[in-house]
Amino acid sequence: MKKIYVLDTNVLLQDPNAVYAFEDNLVVIPAVVLEEIDSKKRNADEIGRNARYVSRLLDSLRAKGHLYEGIELERGGSVKVELNHRSFLKMQEVFGETTNDNRILAVALNYHLEEQNKPDAKPVVLVSKDTLVRIKADVLGIHAEDYLTDRIVNDTDMYTGNVTLDVQPAVIDEFYSHRALSASSLPRSPALYPHEFVILKDEMGSSKSALLKADAGGNKLEPLKLSTEPIWGIAARNAQQRMALELLLNDDIPLVTLSGKAGTGKTLMALAAGLIKTEDEHKYKKLLIARPVVPMGKDIGYLPGEKEEKLRPWMQPIYDNLEFLFNTKRSGDIDKILAGMGSIQVEALTYIRGRSIPGQFIIIDEAQNLSRHEVKTIVSRVGEGSKIVLVGDPEQIDHPYLDAFSNGLTYVVEKFKDQSLSGHIMLEKGERSRLAQLAADLL
Repeated sequence: MKKIYVLDTNVLLQDPNAVYAFEDNLVVIPAVVLEEIDSKKRNADEIGRNARYVSRLLDSLRAKGHLYEGIELERGGSVKVELNHRSFLKMQEVFGETTNDNRILAVALNYHLEEQNKPDAKPVVLVSKDTLVRIKADVLGIHAEDYLTDRIVNDTDMYTGNVTLDVQPAVIDEFYSHRALSASSLPRSPALYPHEFVILKDEMGSSKSALLKADAGGNKLEPLKLSTEPIWGIAARNAQQRMALELLLNDDIPLVTLSGKAGTGKTLMALAAGLIKTEDEHKYKKLLIARPVVPMGKDIGYLPGEKEEKLRPWMQPIYDNLEFLFNTKRSGDIDKILAGMGSIQVEALTYIRGRSIPGQFIIIDEAQNLSRHEVKTIVSRVGEGSKIVLVGDPEQIDHPYLDAFSNGLTYVVEKFKDQSLSGHIMLEKGERSRLAQLAADLL
């Protein structure tokens, strides 16, 4: 049975191609949605880009007919711009105020009431990323859904980069004897991704264990090459941190993604690895550290000063980690150190478009606040001989239209997990402090 999908503005601003995502059904765009999109088109961010894209898309569809009558789509289904759809009277009986959200709900409600009186009634579904809009729709008796097409993965399927297996003690002994192990010799022969880590534990209950890493093909298990010696004063405190350092210091893996809760050491380890590769080994000519300018909570508005002064509050978490690594004692010392070295660059992602970045160790902090389009733009900037590290916590997102399953970091992890040029690890144990770990778990 065909359905009628009424789209909220946030669906189109999140995925400008959403009109093609509903198969052989009718997609209805209320007129007020066009007004809201028009108000966003001048924004110089991802939201503005998507608003302009939607405008051009709908304009191109006009060549096929009138949008208010409905236009057949090449991929199946049709799209229609609804000018008013009768009246707002039914909505006023429940929600009196004439807000944009209520006008969108009124369109869905009037369609729902009309379809009920037809012998071949079509289900009416309101699609919105706004939880309260979906709740209000439920109050009105309208079926409402979240827009899940943009989700890269479900919460139960998120790739962690490591797996723990219980095996016979003889399997562990074989690994230590030959310093290698075939993936096919493991129980149930799990399909391993390139550079995935495996922790073997004795199924008989002894303390015998082994930490291995799959090769670039995912067929052979090898011991970790990294020694346990600290790098720039940073030593791995748990198994996942050792895995992360193994990926960070491997020059054959140009893309590394690190995810995990606050305090798991993601940014600190990435910076330590970047410093040893640029300053000690001179593998890369420059260390570039960037993060998206997305505020947590209410924005503080425009900041005074030159570009460096404006960016300092946004980049302060990076400077905090650098101060720890350089063991500075006084305020301002880190600025003098960075100015003297010249090979460490800290900046916002605002200025990365159009660049080509060869021969550099690139760290993108807070990558969970990037959209799929933004992360594609960033990773495609990486030039020959560069390594890029994406760091973030998918559970701490400040972007209004992203969640743990649709953000740029999760997108890269899932799309690259079967590629030999990338490696991923999800850090689980917090090492910042006992209080920080407790807060991450409880709050």
